[in-house]
Amino acid sequence: MGYRSKMALTLFAIGLLGFILGAVANVIYYRALPILIETFPQIFASEWAAWGLVGALLAIICCLVYAYVF
Repeated sequence: MGYRSKMALTLFAIGLLGFILGAVANVIYYRALPILIETFPQIFASEWAAWGLVGALLAIICCLVYAYVF
């Protein structure tokens, strides 16, 4: 397998991973988040807690992407 085909395959894998993460983010935003807000209204009423959870989720996703790609 040549260098260019490996590069194209890696680029495709990163694009596919981004697509999957985008689809998961959509599901979380439109389906899981309303259920969590109904279940735990006190926690999600404060903005800092919700953004903290979003930041933690993004940090985990970035670490997984880094470990998978490199």
